[in-house]
Amino acid sequence: MEPLVIESLSKDYDGFRALDSLSLKVEAKSCTGFLGPNGAGKTTTIKILTSMLRATGGRAFLNGVDVTTDPKEALARVGAVVETPEFYPELTPIETLDYFARLRGIPSDRAKSRVMQVIDQVKMGEWKDQRIGKFSKGMKQRIAIAQALLHEPDLLVLDEPTAGLDPRGMAEVRDIIKALRLQGYTVFMSSHLLFEVQQLCDKVAVVDKGKLLIYDTVQNLSTKRHVLKLEVDLVGKIDTETYTKVCALDKVNGVQCPTATKMLIDFDGDTADRRTLLESLQRLGLQVYSFADAGVALEEFYMDLIKESR
Repeated sequence: MEPLVIESLSKDYDGFRALDSLSLKVEAKSCTGFLGPNGAGKTTTIKILTSMLRATGGRAFLNGVDVTTDPKEALARVGAVVETPEFYPELTPIETLDYFARLRGIPSDRAKSRVMQVIDQVKMGEWKDQRIGKFSKGMKQRIAIAQALLHEPDLLVLDEPTAGLDPRGMAEVRDIIKALRLQGYTVFMSSHLLFEVQQLCDKVAVVDKGKLLIYDTVQNLSTKRHVLKLEVDLVGKIDTETYTKVCALDKVNGVQCPTATKMLIDFDGDTADRRTLLESLQRLGLQVYSFADAGVALEEFYMDLIKESR
């Protein structure tokens, strides 16, 4: 049984359709990125999943329970962080999490040890007795994730967990999410940052205007057209004639030269095709001393999907 199943979910606001028959299944012990530009319907979906909004149509199941008809039971084994967290500034992390533990019905003899466990999970032990009012946004976000973990949920739902954070705060929150993946949690997280989804997630669902555009593994998406970039370093400069010949090679979709001795090649071939490309470059007289992936460049593919949906 999948921990999260969405079936034809729709949401209308005074004639505007924010969600349009969205369907999705999330596998257990995976990290799935819910990716799209601002206004794509990501937060609307998460608010329906967490019973903060009522759907116009469709259903959503959390651990097999329909959240649209039985939200209390559906959310019993779900932890969530939705939008910017706020806490009582005069309380410490220990006091705040103890309060949330009591709200969750965790027995007092268990709550104390559980609070310390989640504080350690989000790496806030050094500040456990400090007042939250002094904390940065990133530190507050880590406390928010800690409260979502208190009741040992099967599924974590995170709405843009790094939004509004400085680079250090973003890195700290991403490290926590990576650790949660390794611990076997199922994570469903929205984001509008492509590189963040690439870094953290196994699968990615791209949405725009409330519609699902594509849902696949990051690895599979990386093999699609306009996705792979190769970085080629040369001994000596590339001339205009040779550059033109490189652009015309099979499965080459574009070539950029950030310097006279470096090429970034958009390439849509497989491993064997890459070997053929290297041989072709050498036949053109180029002396190649480095030939490697420049990272999985999903940016172009993502932007193409968004453009096609508009």
